[in-house]
Amino acid sequence: MQVDAIDKVIKNAIEVMESSKYQLFEICESVRAERDSLYRELQQVMEETSSTIDQVDRLELEYRRSRIRLTEVSRDFHKYKEEDIRVAYDSATQLQMQLTIYREKETHLKSRRDDLQKRVKNVDRQVERAESLVSQMDVILEYLSGDLSRVTRILESAKNRQLLGLKIILAQEEERKRIAREIHDGLAQTMANVVLRTEISERMLGMQQYDAVKEELVDLKGQVRTGLEEVRKMIFNLRPMALDDLGLVPTLRRFVQDYEDKTRIRTQFDFYGKETRLPSGMEVAIYRLIQEAFSNVMKHAEASFISLEVTFTKETVLIVVRDNGKGFDVELVEAKISKGTNFGLMGMRERIELLEGRMQFESSQEGGTKITMQIPIKPETREE
Repeated sequence: MQVDAIDKVIKNAIEVMESSKYQLFEICESVRAERDSLYRELQQVMEETSSTIDQVDRLELEYRRSRIRLTEVSRDFHKYKEEDIRVAYDSATQLQMQLTIYREKETHLKSRRDDLQKRVKNVDRQVERAESLVSQMDVILEYLSGDLSRVTRILESAKNRQLLGLKIILAQEEERKRIAREIHDGLAQTMANVVLRTEISERMLGMQQYDAVKEELVDLKGQVRTGLEEVRKMIFNLRPMALDDLGLVPTLRRFVQDYEDKTRIRTQFDFYGKETRLPSGMEVAIYRLIQEAFSNVMKHAEASFISLEVTFTKETVLIVVRDNGKGFDVELVEAKISKGTNFGLMGMRERIELLEGRMQFESSQEGGTKITMQIPIKPETREE
């Protein structure tokens, strides 16, 4: 009876949360639409501000010249007539009026631009909060929607596994949110820009501005190529195809070389032992661990050199990542990982724990950082 009562409570909670989730989603979409509208308005204001500043600079130059001209004709009554003085005076006065108007316009536009930038930042925070709430709601719903008897058994006999399952779901939601953010901030913006530039090209074509249309098409081609590169990068980040085709070691060798080409940080890759093909999921997890370690070096270490050492034995995969950058306080970082405030290293530790492995940090301000990861190879996972 108690289980039935709990089941009923959970079902009622799920219904309420499902309804709330869709309301949150609608709020999130509304805030996103507002943000996109603000971005477009901000872009227009920034372009108008830039144009107005150019106009002010031009008018200031013309006004200075007109003042010089007025002074010149006013001094020499023998050379210039009264009409010349009047024309010079009218010209200077007209330019002064235009300059005053454009300066006021510039001040107004700058104020509007600053206000829009503040509003955009505020809306960005609202979008982030809304997305976080939707993500958390998804996690809770997915967790509550599971088989109640299975959840009960977990609660009674395997609390650690329960927590681990929740972490996996959270990681999945974070990955989905990251992908959505990448698409919105990268590809979606590129495609929106392509549509806008296409509309501009259509208008210019109607006005028979063929040279301008040609320039726009060249620029559009570059935009589309950029979008295609972003898509390929996202596909690779989701699943490096070379892992399936070549295996872990060749993929890592290629990754290290690409990393050096992109970051200009000198790299070194060493492999020892006999390469063993591991299950696909395990190879991906190891690849992600190394990818995250290299990413952290690029973001935080200010290093000029990074090395990767991979050793295969019959029982383990040993991974050592070293850099010569600025180190960190290991105890402080360990405390942050424990509290869940260092997401990059916390994610690495969670991946290691899923693989039943161990990770150790050694770091100093002068000597850089060394990360050692040891992952067991179980007999049933070996695919020689």
